[in-house]
Amino acid sequence: MRHLSGRLFFAGLLALLLFPGHAAFAAGDLKATLAKLDVAAAKFHSTTADFEFQSVQTDPVPDTEVQKGVVYYRREGTNFQMGVHINTVDGQSAPKIVVCCEGGAVKLYDAKLNHVTVLNKLNQYESWFKIGFGASGKELAEQWNITDDGPETIDGIKTEKLEMVAKDPAVRRLFAKVTLWMDLESGISIKQLFNEDPSHYRICTYTNIKMNQAQPRDAFTFKTNKQTTQSNQ
Repeated sequence: MRHLSGRLFFAGLLALLLFPGHAAFAAGDLKATLAKLDVAAAKFHSTTADFEFQSVQTDPVPDTEVQKGVVYYRREGTNFQMGVHINTVDGQSAPKIVVCCEGGAVKLYDAKLNHVTVLNKLNQYESWFKIGFGASGKELAEQWNITDDGPETIDGIKTEKLEMVAKDPAVRRLFAKVTLWMDLESGISIKQLFNEDPSHYRICTYTNIKMNQAQPRDAFTFKTNKQTTQSNQ
């Protein structure tokens, strides 16, 4: 757990998404939920937020890894960008940057190792990325079986809880189920729970959320030099 494998890291990376929803509606009314998501999608341009990702293993040896940093999303129609700037892992400096989707690939830059890992098979994960960038209700319904569990308060914020199971068997092999807690006033997912299997799950929480505001020039890029190495997965 302290050093996530390439597969688990990128599976966890897919948890940096899901920012749908908008406005209040009757609890458990999935049809109304999806309709509100359609409206919110038309207004979505970008999101910036502080994040905390907890990767938990309960068996065979209980362990928890905590990553903290800042995440950036930008979407214009079908074009989208993601930048994940990891600052610390378990409280220790561990600068890493994940960007998507220049050249149809996801890239992870480890500053300490001065190494870039490239995930080329983006088509396998593309639907995951898009649902985090102002996804419409129609887009979600095409990819997921969704249950609206009604309202729940998270850290004093009123949210709507959605449970989602991927229709694609390949996606279900990565995560059996995804649970979202959405702030219906802002249309932001405050918390997500990704169940990988009975002994592994990931909790993602977002704070200091800013929507449709200016983002730094380096939000979706990183600097390399002649000594930077690269590998492909």
